[in-house]
Amino acid sequence: MSKNKLPLYAIVELLMRVTGINPQIGNYKNHAERGDQVVVKTSNGTIQLSRALVLSQFHRPEDIEKRDLESLASRFRRKLSRANR
Repeated sequence: MSKNKLPLYAIVELLMRVTGINPQIGNYKNHAERGDQVVVKTSNGTIQLSRALVLSQFHRPEDIEKRDLESLASRFRRKLSRANR
């Protein structure tokens, strides 16, 4: 892993974990790293992850508590349907 790049599989694993809490999140499409944040685009919207949380998933996923995942899942933003635009 390069010094500044996050491992894709850690992002996808974290997304899978929060999708288990909120299935409306959907599947991974792509992501963009913006400073200390990672904006993940899914099939149903976007969710913002902290760089620290992705690194925790990479190094010690067992340290991420369910309440942290629930909080993260609650921050999912569903994309607007074409009818609402």
